[in-house]
Amino acid sequence: MSKGKQTTLFRYWTTRYLITLCIGLLVVGIASSLWISYNEKQKRLDFMRLTAAEISERVVDSEGNIKIAPFLFRILDNRQESLRLSYKPSMIILDADKRSLFDGPGPFASELSRRAAEVVGAKEDVTELTSSRGEELLFVKRAITYQQKQIGWVVLFSPQKEMIRSTTEFQLLFIMLISLGLLGWLVIYLLTKKLSQPIKDVADAAKQIVTGDYDIHLEKSSRETEIYELIHSFKEMADRLRQLEMMRTELLAGVTHELKTPVTSISGLVQAVKDDIVSGVEAKEFLEICSKETARLQKMVEDLLDFNSFAVGDIRIRLESQNIHELVQEITHQWRIGQEDDTLMLHLEMPAKPIVAQADPLRIQQVLYNLLNNAAQATGPGGRIDVRLSETNQEILIVVQDNGMGIPLPEQPYVFDRFYRGEEKKHTVRGLGLGLSFSRMIAQALGGNLVLTQSSEKGTTFTLILRK
Repeated sequence: MSKGKQTTLFRYWTTRYLITLCIGLLVVGIASSLWISYNEKQKRLDFMRLTAAEISERVVDSEGNIKIAPFLFRILDNRQESLRLSYKPSMIILDADKRSLFDGPGPFASELSRRAAEVVGAKEDVTELTSSRGEELLFVKRAITYQQKQIGWVVLFSPQKEMIRSTTEFQLLFIMLISLGLLGWLVIYLLTKKLSQPIKDVADAAKQIVTGDYDIHLEKSSRETEIYELIHSFKEMADRLRQLEMMRTELLAGVTHELKTPVTSISGLVQAVKDDIVSGVEAKEFLEICSKETARLQKMVEDLLDFNSFAVGDIRIRLESQNIHELVQEITHQWRIGQEDDTLMLHLEMPAKPIVAQADPLRIQQVLYNLLNNAAQATGPGGRIDVRLSETNQEILIVVQDNGMGIPLPEQPYVFDRFYRGEEKKHTVRGLGLGLSFSRMIAQALGGNLVLTQSSEKGTTFTLILRK
């Protein structure tokens, strides 16, 4: 959608709701008008039938003659007044030979007297004719009888437009439709405004985030589940983005520091050896330190490259049949040999029955090495690490538990985030914060997962889950 065609959510939906409301009211108005017209027409025809029947009984005297008297007009007037009608039909009285004996007042009386035979000869008691002026007329006829002998006719007629005219009913309909329209518009206005306001607030908050300001304030007390979830999720997203931005800043500073420190150390040591400031055994020791720092730099670069490959989905897994029991024993043994701390205790708990599954031994070694290194850093000298292997019907569980200081509760949701390092750890342990994130990616590539089972002041437990 182009910029020129865009409009606010409030205006967009209010306009469409209003158009829909107007169309609905128009349909209701037309249907109601037709119904009112039909109902009014039937009511007036019933009035004309009743009046014609009364007149046909009262125009015959005791000798069986048709007597035209002034009371005939009073009958019409009385009926009109008692039924509170706004119209009065015209009347024609014919004898047995269909000759006009009486023509009521009206613009069509003389014409209809000439067409009397056509009117009373019809089979139906209600007849429609078109006058010479092109106006539709409705007729109601009633036979005049004396001693079961037909001696004449009473014919009442009225223009059809008068039959369906009901000013009161149409006024009420008009008032009702206008009232419903105003009420509907007011309801639409208020509801749309209430619905669009939190969405507008979220849109404004999104613009605020674009500028780099993550300190947003959104009302979370909405009763609508969808609106509440939208605001709640957006707030969580903003908090997450703030956390990621802080991590990015810390990452740049951390990577710069982690790479600069060994480079500076190597440069100084090499320069000292080059300038013959140290020699002999001391020079050899300096070179040994340079070798370790170089290996550490290489490890950092490899971690970054491996993590980048995993992040873009380039994960190479080579599955082969493995005795997981023997694999875990071998990995923990090799790791223990490489540790300089002789006071660290490593305890293995293995099932008696061997566990055989398809796995990548190199990737499992990477994950376990990282978990064991983290456990060793958390426990310090004299600490204890327990590694337990078990299985269920569908999974293989490798649990690594330490008795260290534990991970603070506020930091636990972020331990698997890339480049995240706890406040305590970032000041005591050098690294990029990729270990656990990298390990979880490996576990998921193997079809399993890596989870933080529990962490408290008594220690931390991670569980590597592998599928059988």
